[in-house]
Amino acid sequence: MSMVDEPLYPIAVLIDELKNDDIQLRLNSIRRLSIIARALGEERTRKELIPFLSENNDDDDEVLLAMAEELGVFVPYVGGVEHAHVLLPPLETLCTVEETCVRDKAVESLCRIGSQMRESDLVDWFIPLVKRLAAGEWFTARVSACGLFHIAYPSAPDALKTELRSVYTQLCQDDMPMVRRSAASNLGKFAATVEPAYLKTDIMSIFEDFTQDDQDSVRLLAVEGCAALGKLLEPQDCVAHILPVIVNFSQDKSWRVRYMVANQLYELCEAVGPEPTRTDLVPAYVRLLRDNEAEVRIASAGRVTKFCRILSPELSIQHILPCVKELSSDSSQHVRSALASVIMGMAPILGKDATIEQLLPIFLSLLKDEFPDVRLNIISKLDQVNQVIGIDLLSQSLLPAIVELAEDRHWRVRLAIIEYIPLLASQLGVGFFDDKLGALCMQWLQDKVHSIRDAAANNLKRLAEEFGPNWAMQHIIPQVLEMINNPHYLYRMTILRSISLLAPVMGSEITCSKLLPVVVNASKDRVPNIKFNVAKVLQSLIPIVDQSVLEKTIRPCLVELSEDPDVDVRFFANQALQAIEHVMMSS
Repeated sequence: MSMVDEPLYPIAVLIDELKNDDIQLRLNSIRRLSIIARALGEERTRKELIPFLSENNDDDDEVLLAMAEELGVFVPYVGGVEHAHVLLPPLETLCTVEETCVRDKAVESLCRIGSQMRESDLVDWFIPLVKRLAAGEWFTARVSACGLFHIAYPSAPDALKTELRSVYTQLCQDDMPMVRRSAASNLGKFAATVEPAYLKTDIMSIFEDFTQDDQDSVRLLAVEGCAALGKLLEPQDCVAHILPVIVNFSQDKSWRVRYMVANQLYELCEAVGPEPTRTDLVPAYVRLLRDNEAEVRIASAGRVTKFCRILSPELSIQHILPCVKELSSDSSQHVRSALASVIMGMAPILGKDATIEQLLPIFLSLLKDEFPDVRLNIISKLDQVNQVIGIDLLSQSLLPAIVELAEDRHWRVRLAIIEYIPLLASQLGVGFFDDKLGALCMQWLQDKVHSIRDAAANNLKRLAEEFGPNWAMQHIIPQVLEMINNPHYLYRMTILRSISLLAPVMGSEITCSKLLPVVVNASKDRVPNIKFNVAKVLQSLIPIVDQSVLEKTIRPCLVELSEDPDVDVRFFANQALQAIEHVMMSS
């Protein structure tokens, strides 16, 4: 029975499914609303489906959430923008439910619909809805109302605008902290739609009330408002109204408010401009870097490079660097980790001399930190320092520490070092690399951790690409091939992996003369895992070698493996033989 032929069918099924005890059935039918609406046509969707949804009193949050989401994209199914207002009643009901995520989704859908509605419809339907929610008996309705003002306000006539501003002011003074929180978090959006004249009077007086709220959860949302309002105000107003608030908040008794200031400080600096930043915000930032709560120090430390970009190098060295030194030996490992993730970026800002004198000792202490994440964060950003101080100094000061980390007991630190080696190699040059790091690269092929061995094989390929096949032939290939006789089969497998990665870089001649004999020899290994890896490697060599080698060396070896007693060995050998057939046919 096709849905389009029988328009009565969908609505009857929907009603049945929405009353079903099985939540999955109810969810499925909500997710199919758009299909049902298409089948019903625009008029019946408006007259039957939407009223039915408005009366649907499902008590499951998942179903309600799906409904709030579906209705947000329903404008085309009810006949376009001129009929969009019919979608408002079911969403208004959803704005009053207890579950926060349902309300948030309903508000999001209302905003999406409201932004498409015509001005006259907004005045006739949307604004009355906002006023009803704002006057709702339950706090849930009032919380939802706060998120709709920025859609309602621009198209309202002047008298209604005045009313909307006063309603918003009332919501900002609501007895329920949840309502005040919602009003505070939506203040920036609302303020962006208000005329400049009222911005300084109405909005700023609301903002000042928030900054003195007795609930820290409201005050910390006012911090977010600082940055949003700062962008809307003229610079001089920003300094007069926003700056004192930021300075006070940086000394707030609640650590959560101070944490929020630390998080937003860079945006706040942009809002107030360079001069007030230097005079007022630097002392505030220094206080936050020395805060007694670790969370505040973490947020502040993570912004240290961004903040220094706004200041002159002299100011950074004078005020910020002493704090950075203290943080590098902070009692909290998370503070040190946050600092390590950004401190390398200070080198280009402070310049060569300051980096060598002041920052290098800090880098070294963080490179030797007992917490692996701190060391990792330093290693991964070394190139930023290299650009500033040059490779000679970097190798003298930091390389011993890097070599130490290459043998670190935490495998993730060893892994980070391996991944950094090709970059280091290209910066250090071939001579330096051979002296200091060559042996390490071979050592990693026999690491206890598989990820390290795998990364080490990849590392050899990248080094061969960097320094060329001739260098690899001298420094990598002989040592790699020696290891194929290792008594442990897992290490022999790593060598096979290295060969398959190196072959494309080394080219046909070296592959045939040096690498292929070793692989063929390994096909006689007693461990099946080695043998099926030999089959895989031989398959990867097919595009590299010429046809005579395929016929004389690779095919006989694979034929032998295809008769092996082990099922996996036979499978991979046959797969490789098929690949050879394919190549032969296409050529």
